[in-house]
Amino acid sequence: MRSVVLAHQVDFNGWRDAARQLALEGVAPEQVHFSVGAPDDLFAQGGADAAPAAAPSGVFTVSRALMQLAQTVIQANEPERFDLMYGLVWRAHQGERKIAELVTDPAVQRAIRLAQSVRRDTHKMRAFVRFREVPEPDATRYVAWFEPDHFIVEANAEFFVRRFATMIFSILTPYRSVHWTGTALEFGPGADPSQVPDDDALERYWRAYFSAIFNPARLKVSAMTSEMPKKYWRNLPEAAAIPELIRGARERTETMLETPPLAPSESRPRRAPAPPKARESEPVTAGPLAELAHQAAGCRRCPLWEPATQVVFGEGPTDARMMMVGEQPGDQEDLAGRPFVGPAGQLLDRAMREAGIDRAGVYVTNAVKHFKFEPRGKRRIHAKPDLTEIGACSVWLAEERRTVQPALVVMLGATAARAVLGRTVTISRERSTPIALGDTYGANTQGLVTVHPSYLLRLPDEDSRQREYAAFVADLKHALSLVTA
Repeated sequence: MRSVVLAHQVDFNGWRDAARQLALEGVAPEQVHFSVGAPDDLFAQGGADAAPAAAPSGVFTVSRALMQLAQTVIQANEPERFDLMYGLVWRAHQGERKIAELVTDPAVQRAIRLAQSVRRDTHKMRAFVRFREVPEPDATRYVAWFEPDHFIVEANAEFFVRRFATMIFSILTPYRSVHWTGTALEFGPGADPSQVPDDDALERYWRAYFSAIFNPARLKVSAMTSEMPKKYWRNLPEAAAIPELIRGARERTETMLETPPLAPSESRPRRAPAPPKARESEPVTAGPLAELAHQAAGCRRCPLWEPATQVVFGEGPTDARMMMVGEQPGDQEDLAGRPFVGPAGQLLDRAMREAGIDRAGVYVTNAVKHFKFEPRGKRRIHAKPDLTEIGACSVWLAEERRTVQPALVVMLGATAARAVLGRTVTISRERSTPIALGDTYGANTQGLVTVHPSYLLRLPDEDSRQREYAAFVADLKHALSLVTA
């Protein structure tokens, strides 16, 4: 029996290197056991801090889907997670190349269930972390306490840095703590709730806000406790108001029903209500992309912010010659807080590589910054944004273009083209033909319309997928030639 002791709970790199070496040596899953211990454990073999062994000969490749699944599963609070994923890696190395797609396989099902549990825990952490103010001699630090079910702190640290980049903060959990100094991320050992202050002014604001928006007529206790489990209540300042609000919900509802409606004014004729419009917030202040992203995080210009996890702003260099605009973030983008990281984003990455485009040099964004979806059981199904929502987000897209000033704007799909050009576009008629934008972002700025990569994923047969994918790569090659000419 081979024993591999990894340096820490989410030592993905150590596990991956050890798994590769073991597979090339022909060590079967039943002959190895992974565990977590101190890096200087005398019995450790492999792991991130172990002395490098001679690399065995042979070719070792597994699918990206399997490695992405492993990165998520390894965050699970399950002692056998490393062994489970090595078993799948071993099978992939032995010839089951698409093992990650065999959703009927018991081991794959177990891995998927663990990954789903990790993603749910990630969603809860992002939704239920509440900071409390702690004055310090040189600055104010904000401290939060959270008790995750899984080992998700490291993977989520960058999310909180992006959302609260201007704050100096610490998030304490029982197994791991993360500290943002304003310039660097630092990780430390676990802590306990006594290191977080009991109360501050922010808590009173949370309670007042929650009480103000509480609608007793729509109260469903089972649904509320399902979305906001009671285990999180002790860390949520607004939760202190929940018992009293529940107790008084029936009386408040009856009072609302018994209260007669206000009579219309006699001096003015009654008019039909105007159609709903996007709610306006403060004017956007032009500035660097980081400041724009910070402003967009508080956007309330349309109702899409409410059910979404977070705003998904664009990313890329401020001097990018090429900007790519998609429709809106999807489910995975909504959770990750980054554009084009889901299946469509992975297909776009592949096509860009084949076209010779380095994504690191491209500014990638969406016409709409919040995920619009329809709930179907536990799934969130993409819903197409309407003109009101596109219009509400146009200010952010305009400021992104004003800041980056790209030479070429690649519009991925009809919604992106509508947002950039301000008119309805037929993809088949205007595809791959340079369009002079000639606006305030530069007289020489051009636009290019092509399909959205999600269109390729929806095609019904392999022949059409290959044909349309080749055309998509050709469009991207043409886009590259326009910015390098």
